[in-house]
Amino acid sequence: MLTLKNTITLLTLSFFSLITMVQTASADALPTPTIATPHVIPSAPNIAAKAYLVLDFNSGSTLAEKDSHLRVEPASLTKIMTGFVVINELANDNIHLDDMVTISKKAWKMPGSKMFIEVGKQVSVKDLIKGMVIQSGNDASVALAEHIAGSEEVFAELMNKYAKSLGMEHTHFVNATGLPDADHYTTAYDLALLTKALITQFPEEYKWYSQKKFTFNGITQYNRNKLLWQDPTVDGLKTGHTQSAGYCLVSSAKRENDRLITIVLGTSSSKMRVQESQKLLNYGFRFFETHKLYAAKQRLNDVKVWEGTRDLIGVGLTDDLYITIPRGQYKNIKIESSVNPEIKAPIEEGVTLGTLHITLGDETIADKTLVALDPVEEGSFFKKLIDQFKLFINSLLG
Repeated sequence: MLTLKNTITLLTLSFFSLITMVQTASADALPTPTIATPHVIPSAPNIAAKAYLVLDFNSGSTLAEKDSHLRVEPASLTKIMTGFVVINELANDNIHLDDMVTISKKAWKMPGSKMFIEVGKQVSVKDLIKGMVIQSGNDASVALAEHIAGSEEVFAELMNKYAKSLGMEHTHFVNATGLPDADHYTTAYDLALLTKALITQFPEEYKWYSQKKFTFNGITQYNRNKLLWQDPTVDGLKTGHTQSAGYCLVSSAKRENDRLITIVLGTSSSKMRVQESQKLLNYGFRFFETHKLYAAKQRLNDVKVWEGTRDLIGVGLTDDLYITIPRGQYKNIKIESSVNPEIKAPIEEGVTLGTLHITLGDETIADKTLVALDPVEEGSFFKKLIDQFKLFINSLLG
């Protein structure tokens, strides 16, 4: 038989046991805190170069850079512009690959790298292009310049006009080869703009820059861009070297759907320019990814139009929209759009109607203009009157 004392003891133990069970259940019921995965990326590797730049080809985003707007001597990287002018002349049907070019004494005598053309002989434009692109021939560059413009000096004027059209604001050329001159200069950023234009506008001709060797006049020479052998994803572009410029390399590589452009200027050796370029390519591909969000002219939304022949108009972007973000963060991007509160006809195609704002955390990834994808004509007198009445009522209602 339980005594009063034993009963009180049992009740006390039961009470504390119940409290413990409730506390345990409450603790188990608490949600496990989640920690957001940060989109932290490491700094770019140390690069032993006077200036450098890594640019995403599709989005145009700069992934890493040092003194990318610093004026530098381009050396034979000049020949990227020489090639760009030549390919444009081909595209405009002003010259042809099978045209025969008579080699001048000036072209034949050019110092530095050569394809070993002979004065007075005739060489096809196609062979001269390969001699310039693959063998970095100064003689071939001058021969092409003279064939197109009559003289290297006039050809340099063409180079500068193309540079201006591409937005190369800190570039000036005085020759087609890159031989040193105080008034012959560029920047890493400008070279990236030129490279992007070359690959975008002339994808077939760009394939010349991936060729590893070329034989002319019984002499085989190998492409000086050793990244072509070291990294199978690299498909261009051009080396450069003078004593004053140091060793330079513009390269481009494509891995899956992503393409990067790297500019490395003023390294201490041919080995170093390859090594530092490879570092930048690996860094860019490892820590970043690029996505195509929308195509040019893609209908993103329909918005209300007042006083027009139609009540809705489609809005979109003028160009393809690519964004480059840290790897693994695509699900965290935020896309917001806003349009003008009162859009009234008439509306012309391409007119700005709003904005598209893309963010990742606190960082703005892109701000783009939303434009009208179609025109909308002004409506009839009665349509305009009705819409004006509706707008009046809307304003009263707030």
